[in-house]
Amino acid sequence: MTRNMILSAAVLAAVLGGCRKDYGTRRPDVAQLDPRDRGLQSKDVVQASDQMAMDLLSDPNLNASQTRWTMVVDRVENRTVNSRFDLDVFLQRLKSKLAQNGKGRVQLIENRAKLQELQSRELERERDDYGQGSSPSRPGPKGINPDYALWARIDELPNRGTSYYQITFQLSDLRTREIAWTNMYEVRVER
Repeated sequence: MTRNMILSAAVLAAVLGGCRKDYGTRRPDVAQLDPRDRGLQSKDVVQASDQMAMDLLSDPNLNASQTRWTMVVDRVENRTVNSRFDLDVFLQRLKSKLAQNGKGRVQLIENRAKLQELQSRELERERDDYGQGSSPSRPGPKGINPDYALWARIDELPNRGTSYYQITFQLSDLRTREIAWTNMYEVRVER
């Protein structure tokens, strides 16, 4: 090996070694606040979803039920100053936590619009005499109607230096319109 090749290899090793050392600072834990950021952060998503999953799964009505609760996860109503942001990440993480920890008590059902989108992309369609698509060539099982819909609403009370966020999670009985469960996560952050 020539001296230049050895020097190049050493520089490359130092650069790659240096990248590994600062990986923790480039990829901080999602449960940590970043002082450079304002508003809701990943820590709020983690805390809110963990707290809500534990609370819902410990609900006495759910645990006393003789049948498994079927639920669809709807959406987040964004009532914040930045209403153009998609805050469904709160519900998506909660959905994952319920799937992980609610086995036997909770059965998540795909949202109807999402299911239809998936079916239209993935299922083969038969053609009629006019070349138009009709029903899927292999009809699937009859759909399951969910008992409950899980949704959330995020409200913001902005002030000069801070904003107060109230994130309300609610499980609505789709047959009776009763609110089967509700809870909220509150946080006050720098603007």
